[in-house]
Amino acid sequence: MGDMANNSVAYTGVKNAVKEANHGDFGVTLAELRSLMELRATDALHKIQECYGDVQGICTKLKTSPNEVCGSVNVGEEEEESEAGWIEGAAILLSVVCVVLVTAFNDWSKEKQFRGLQSRIEQEQKFTVIRGGQVIQIPVADIIVGDIAQVKYGDLLPADGILIQGNDLKIDESSLTGESDHVKKSLDRDPMLLSGTHVMEGSGRMVVTAVGVNSQTGIIFTLLGAGGDEEEKEKEKEKKDKKSKKQDGAVENRNKAKAQDGAAMEMQPLKSEDGADGDEKDKKRANLPKKEKSVLQGKLTKLAVQIGKAGLLMSAITVIILVLYFVIDTFWVQKRPWLAECTPIYIQYFVKFFIIGVTVLVVAVPEGLPLAVTISLAYSVKKMMKDNNLVRHLDACETMGNATAICSDKTGTLTMNRMTVVQAYINEKHYKKIPEPEAIPEKIMGYLVTGISVNCAYTSKILPPEKEGGLPRHVGNKTECALLGLLLDLKRDYQDVRNEIPEEKLHKVYTFNSVRKSMSTVLKNSDGSFRIFSKGASEIVLKKCFKILSANGEPKVFRPRDRDDIVKTVIEPMASEGLRTICLAFRDFPAGEPEPEWDNENDIVTGLTCIAVVGIEDPVRPEVPDAIKKCQRAGITVRMVTGDNINTARAIALKCGILNPGEDFLCLEGKDFNRRIRNEKGEIEQERIDKIWPKLRVLARSSPTDKHTLVKGIIDSTVFDQRQVVAVTGDGTNDGPALKKADVGFAMGIAGTDVAKEASDIILTDDNFTSIVKAVMWGRNVYDSISKFLQFQLTVNVVAVIVAFTGACITQDSPLKAVQMLWVNLIMDTLASLALATEPPTEALLLRKPYGRNKPLISRTMMKNILGHAFYQLVVVFTLLFAGEKIFDIDSGRNAPLHAPPSEHYTIVFNTFVMMQLFNEINARKIHGERNVFEGIFNNAIFCAIVLGTFVVQIIIVQFGGKPFSCSELSIEQWLWSVFLGMGTLLWGQLISTIPTSRLKFLKEAGHGTQKEEIPEEELAEDVEEIDHAERELRRGQILWFRGLNRIQTQIRVVNAFRSSLYEGLEKPETRSSIHNFMTHPEFRIEDSEPHIPLIDDTDAEDDAPTKRNSTPPPSPNKNNNAVDSGIHLTTDMNKSATSSSPGSPLHSLETSL
Repeated sequence: MGDMANNSVAYTGVKNAVKEANHGDFGVTLAELRSLMELRATDALHKIQECYGDVQGICTKLKTSPNEVCGSVNVGEEEEESEAGWIEGAAILLSVVCVVLVTAFNDWSKEKQFRGLQSRIEQEQKFTVIRGGQVIQIPVADIIVGDIAQVKYGDLLPADGILIQGNDLKIDESSLTGESDHVKKSLDRDPMLLSGTHVMEGSGRMVVTAVGVNSQTGIIFTLLGAGGDEEEKEKEKEKKDKKSKKQDGAVENRNKAKAQDGAAMEMQPLKSEDGADGDEKDKKRANLPKKEKSVLQGKLTKLAVQIGKAGLLMSAITVIILVLYFVIDTFWVQKRPWLAECTPIYIQYFVKFFIIGVTVLVVAVPEGLPLAVTISLAYSVKKMMKDNNLVRHLDACETMGNATAICSDKTGTLTMNRMTVVQAYINEKHYKKIPEPEAIPEKIMGYLVTGISVNCAYTSKILPPEKEGGLPRHVGNKTECALLGLLLDLKRDYQDVRNEIPEEKLHKVYTFNSVRKSMSTVLKNSDGSFRIFSKGASEIVLKKCFKILSANGEPKVFRPRDRDDIVKTVIEPMASEGLRTICLAFRDFPAGEPEPEWDNENDIVTGLTCIAVVGIEDPVRPEVPDAIKKCQRAGITVRMVTGDNINTARAIALKCGILNPGEDFLCLEGKDFNRRIRNEKGEIEQERIDKIWPKLRVLARSSPTDKHTLVKGIIDSTVFDQRQVVAVTGDGTNDGPALKKADVGFAMGIAGTDVAKEASDIILTDDNFTSIVKAVMWGRNVYDSISKFLQFQLTVNVVAVIVAFTGACITQDSPLKAVQMLWVNLIMDTLASLALATEPPTEALLLRKPYGRNKPLISRTMMKNILGHAFYQLVVVFTLLFAGEKIFDIDSGRNAPLHAPPSEHYTIVFNTFVMMQLFNEINARKIHGERNVFEGIFNNAIFCAIVLGTFVVQIIIVQFGGKPFSCSELSIEQWLWSVFLGMGTLLWGQLISTIPTSRLKFLKEAGHGTQKEEIPEEELAEDVEEIDHAERELRRGQILWFRGLNRIQTQIRVVNAFRSSLYEGLEKPETRSSIHNFMTHPEFRIEDSEPHIPLIDDTDAEDDAPTKRNSTPPPSPNKNNNAVDSGIHLTTDMNKSATSSSPGSPLHSLETSL
């Protein structure tokens, strides 16, 4: 629970929003504190000295002292996010209820698990502060600005602050910066402490300067939309004051932005005067969730609407033909007069015709489609839990099947996230893997065990795993833990040595620092002699070695020539594989000599004897190379995005198989990547990204902004016909924006921060890349399950509609009665969707390329199967309908009077029809033309149960259904004929699969994704959400109006989050070294409504925009260059936008891109 508990602090802290009403009481504003907290190291020190004198000055302005606390800060109340319910429209109420309940229950259970875990953690989380001179523990939610907080080893910081006093304090900022090395904090070098970071060593006290949405973690939460509610209340007062100032500030900001050099990463929000109007209305609507459609749902709704339209047309024609035939035959041909007393009889006929029409419509409309999707997704999600994928959004599961690119972290996902000794040079041998303990002479082993045990900080240790079957926990310095791990691998225990030689018995310790790049510890032996153990970077320590331990454990002379040999044969090969090399050495000072001058380090740490050289790395997870091979075979490109240096990244990429020797691929560092994708003005250009990303495989030393830029660049790219579907993995707070932007975001369940989990679609509960491959498999399986169901469903629809239509027109009565049609519909829709949607996935799914967003749901092979089987079934049904009475020697059921009892003839037609559907359900299990339709049928118990169950119910309906089901009992012989004709579909299926699809040129595909030219201009600019095809098909006029309203409601909430006075008067920090700046100020993009997809930075829009608007666009107060700079304006005029839908209206997509 430990780590999990720690991780929640960032999440909880977000909920504390400091009200701005009290700014007047203090000598420093919120904006000043926020801009200060963005700075790092020397820049922060300069700012503190320049503005406040020292940290004591800040404390004074916050009305606090290192021992007391301000008491007048109010803490904002937490607001629950309300969620509107949703409704799935469908034709039959049962299907609707099933869809809604299954989906809602799934979402609810997932969210309940997730929230339950969070709330339990939050209640347990406490932090130590000093108030009124007393040291007390308070819940992290109660921490306020000005508190003096005590920080110690193991803490996760819940708020931003500035160090007042520290003892050897080291912070792991990897969750924010992605940089794995610990950052040393001190008053004279880098006093800035940031929320969401871990204290790895030492202790200290800090004055809290930012909590909640204003802390570094909170700012990222705000970007993800989680912090919006808290800020709603805060901005009321400031709104009126700001409106008058806005234009002047904006012009000034724009000038600054133009003058600024292009490498800056700071981002400012775009502000708009128009956005202030109609604000009350927005707030009421702000909580409505955005409606999103996945690719599959988009294709399905479009297809379902097309099928529905065809069904409606057929049913209308059926009714019209029946009525006309009856009227003409009765009153024209037979010349009967309309008698008043016969009117009820005529009305009964008309009602019967209408019911037949409804029957045709009911069979034509595939209500089972949404149910099939929901069942398939729900089933997959449940099974994916076993494969370590906790799916938070159902759509993500299906989207993953279409993924074409995965941008993965290195540390923890591809690698184990624990430094490990993997190679060693001991007793004059170079071991490529850790040797067996017996291979090392006892004497050398003694030096090794004592040297590593005492010459590693005693705070570094390896603890037993938290969970059963987990890996041991590494605490303290990662490199030292690797060396201690080496001892455990050699079946030795370092703790025994430490118990024997406790820390206070160490005679002298030369701690590690960046200058000496080594650490040495002096021990005093019982006989008065001294022994010094030293470890450090191999190139430094080896130069101080004059001897080396030979194969038998005795020291021998070590000449410069020998040293060069070791460098060439051992150290360089290790380094080329991305290993960090450490040399271990010792030196003895005999008892008789006078005690050395310990302060003279250079004389002490020299003349050493080399014990061993070890190579350390964060090893690749053993199962990853195979998983990556599967991805590449499946047409998915894996890219590594890491904060590590390029050599290590390249070495790991080679080991994983992301890079293969001899291939032409790019490995870039973040700086180089930025230089290549920006123009002279420092703006990102899509064309430049398009030249790089197809070949890019490794992006090293990358900032979170680079990751987001890369993901956005790949998604927006039009280099290939298919739009790329990108999955991203992330564990740090800094990955939040990229996870949100990606089509599917994977967060790490163990190492992941709360911000990352909140932004993700799927949580990998085991942090393992292999689980992503499982997600791809399940995603593809969902797609195939839907296609199987469609193939089956459409065959039934075609046959049933044609039979009902033709039968009605020729015999004035549908051969299949309304109740029978509903039973057929139930088998076809509800039960078949359950049977076909629960097929388990197979490895074969990974042998094909992704289908892509525009791939039709119904391929030509499937169309061949549908039409082929429909032909067979129609021939059988029509033969039975028009010649059945002769074949079976029974009375004809055609032209029966109005209330005639059920006939054997029509019962045989109905029974044979259902049997053909049952056997065709087995055919539908294969959609790519495979011959063996029975393969793996017994792996799916649900399928077998449904087929058998349907068969049993059919027997009951036919034999005992009687008048309600319009059935009459059949003999054994008639049953056998029905089953035999049904089994004929299996044989016919074999015949169809022998016909090559390529020969059948006339076959068309169906169920395409929406093509670009079909999309209205306003929607082309929207990459925020999928276009809902069904709505547009059904009501093109209204949909734009509604969507405009809906989109503005959702997005104004985001605008409001940043238009508050949090940013007013915020000066641009002069530094560009802060990795956090990207989080502080989001950037908005408003795209022009021209029918083209704009670049990331559309600088030409400035000239066009005024001509397309009646009002003058407000200037953009955007200070940074990698945001849109000069011409894309926020034009959400609330008075007009809700009702306008023309291309010139301000109904535009607004994207919070970073």
